[in-house]
Amino acid sequence: MKPLTKRRIALGSLFFFIGLCFASWAARIPDIQSKFDLSEGQLGTLLLFLPIGSMIGLPIAGWSVHHYGSRKVILVGSFAYAMSLPLIGLSPSTWILIPVLILFGLLGNIMNIALNTQALDLEDQMGKSILASFHGLWSMAGFTGAGIGAGMIFLELSPFIHFMIVMGISTLIVLFAQRFVIQEKSNDEAGGLVLKRPDDLLLRIGLIAFLGMMAEGCMFDWSGVYFKKVVMTDPSLVALGYVAFMGAMASGRFVSDRFIHRFGKVTILRASGILLFSGLTISVLFPTILTATLGFLMVGFGVASVIPVAYSIAGRSKLYSPGVALALVSTISFFGFLLGPPLIGFIADLFNLKISFALIALNGLGIALLATIRKQVFFPQPEIK
Repeated sequence: MKPLTKRRIALGSLFFFIGLCFASWAARIPDIQSKFDLSEGQLGTLLLFLPIGSMIGLPIAGWSVHHYGSRKVILVGSFAYAMSLPLIGLSPSTWILIPVLILFGLLGNIMNIALNTQALDLEDQMGKSILASFHGLWSMAGFTGAGIGAGMIFLELSPFIHFMIVMGISTLIVLFAQRFVIQEKSNDEAGGLVLKRPDDLLLRIGLIAFLGMMAEGCMFDWSGVYFKKVVMTDPSLVALGYVAFMGAMASGRFVSDRFIHRFGKVTILRASGILLFSGLTISVLFPTILTATLGFLMVGFGVASVIPVAYSIAGRSKLYSPGVALALVSTISFFGFLLGPPLIGFIADLFNLKISFALIALNGLGIALLATIRKQVFFPQPEIK
């Protein structure tokens, strides 16, 4: 097996590992709620601390990857991330759980930036687009983690035992992968300050990622509610929209690289925006079980490529090192992920859920326009080929 192929398999396993850890935590949130007897409002407040940790981790990730290289960050961060998971199940009170969730979110985002930096370096060495397939493995890990979680709940194992088992699996994955993680090409000439204003290219890419992540966050949190209250489907089929969206997003990421290589990043971004807009529009105008499911499938395929393409373009910035550029774009896009779900609820309270989804559909048009207008200035050919 070729060295680059071995490195690709190793990096793919690490993307799978961080997705598995996150999905394992998500699968036991109801148990955490029961353990501490939390109301929905209290649980919502508690869950905010994980994205707070993620936001704290962004500048740390950009700085550490720039100064120490993604290899060192991955080797240290992967073990730390795996070991932080059981601490969630071990926490005896919410006051202990809060800093643990902050740590879990912080380490997760540091790993996200470091792994994407490493993947971009491998992409350059292989001379073809491969980043989307790594994100597809993260999505596939979500299904795997949910399945393992369901099995653990069926066996009536506590979250701590569940998380210890996942930590053991994760440790084996990291031990296998670590020897294939190499130091990426140095980029010392690029700027290392994370809290600088992004240049025009990174700002444009950040806005595209912002719109994509906002739509993604809304679909994660509101798909089931939409099928229940707007589509008014049978209770047994409420999760169908979410499954359709997640399945399309995961499978779309596995085939995206081939389309990116053939048609180019700008064309894929435009097509992604159009799919997102069309899918949500169909779901709003024709809220039946068949058309809404089809629409959610289109949305899944639409958002599948947005973040991988945005990261791929950002990581080749001429002004910033890959780690810093990714942290800048991630910072902008992450606000979209946080803003989207509560925005849906606020608009639904003022009007209705269909209006909320119709407005999020406009994100797709925004992505297509941002990828098209002044393409020569914001997407120069050396940056996207």
